Amino acid sequence: MTTWLITGCSTGLGRALAQAVLGRGHNAVVTARNTGSLQDLTAEFPTTALALALDVTEPAQVENAVRQAEERFGGVDVLVNNAGYGYRAAIEEGDDADIRALFDTNVFGPVALIKAALPGMRSRRSGAIVNISSIGARICPPGSGYYSATKAALEGISGSLQKELAPLGITVTAVEPGGFRTDFAGRSLTQSAQAIDDYADTAGKRRKENDTVHGTQPGDPRKAAQAIIQAVEAPDTPSFLLLGADAVRAYEAVDQAVRSEVDRWRDISTATGYTE
Repeated sequence: MTTWLITGCSTGLGRALAQAVLGRGHNAVVTARNTGSLQDLTAEFPTTALALALDVTEPAQVENAVRQAEERFGGVDVLVNNAGYGYRAAIEEGDDADIRALFDTNVFGPVALIKAALPGMRSRRSGAIVNISSIGARICPPGSGYYSATKAALEGISGSLQKELAPLGITVTAVEPGGFRTDFAGRSLTQSAQAIDDYADTAGKRRKENDTVHGTQPGDPRKAAQAIIQAVEAPDTPSFLLLGADAVRAYEAVDQAVRSEVDRWRDISTATGYTE
């Protein structure tokens, strides 16, 4: 039996993962800003589920969540940084306060949880950290530049962290989901108050009032949850995991386009060294 601490469990992937982890007999610290949405989980799993209020941007709540996990279950074996939200805006349209709030939740919140959970993991020389990113970090759609930037930042942190922690017996996995049928494109999605007409055919097409994808995404959160558990429990836990056939296709298309551009500009790229 392992103990999982999962953020953002009120809906979507976080909730599906919490249900799957508890269904397998593991302990789970399930968190959300409002614990009312978690009461059914603690009722069904009274001895193995601990529901806590957690806003990942509040340092005191972050420290409290890890401390209560240690007091109740002895420590955090698996940390899943899932809490986050989307933000739609052309780069020029983005509001400074909105952008900072987005980075606080999607980047600095996960960092705070990692730093809180790591002392225990290091002392035990075991553990797993799962950071939920997005295929958006790879494809950078128009209108999602700031959101994509938060996920790219989280992946950069994950990559370095994986190398730092591998010698200590701790794994780190960055997960890039494609489109899953969650509330991400519904209630959880925010956007700039300002819309500039010149971006109507690019970023404007992805504004909430013009986006019809919500409720039609191809991915099943329950299957994503099982895939994450399988990856964490594998003897060769991956440092990077795509979720969804659409994510795999998008990743391969971007990879091919980048390789093509590198090859096309190779002579220029390699002609920048000092010559004797």
